[in-house]
Amino acid sequence: MFIDVHNSETMEDNANLIESLLEGATEYGKTGYELVKLKVVDKTSDGLSSFLPHTVVVVILGSFLLFLNLGIALWLGEILGKYYYGFFVLAAFYALLTLIFHFFMRKWLKRLLYDYIIKQLLN
Repeated sequence: MFIDVHNSETMEDNANLIESLLEGATEYGKTGYELVKLKVVDKTSDGLSSFLPHTVVVVILGSFLLFLNLGIALWLGEILGKYYYGFFVLAAFYALLTLIFHFFMRKWLKRLLYDYIIKQLLN
């Protein structure tokens, strides 16, 4: 019986080649997974780090606007003779402002926010 030594060496070489190819593919998959994880962490930390300072600014601005509106309402009420008149005038002003915004500026603001969000997601 004749055994082909060359053929068994080739099969071993092929097995080693396939094994190293599988190891490389596994490492590539692990590296890709780690890259995706790092990108998610980057986007999340970027979003949170910009969200928190904006939240603080919004809270401070909201407090400022609240006290400014209270002052204007009380001042208008003093001018009109009764304090609650000032609050009614200010409420009517904001109702008018809301209607103007709703009918004329809503689509513009929606488009602006849409573009901003898409830009932030693609960065």
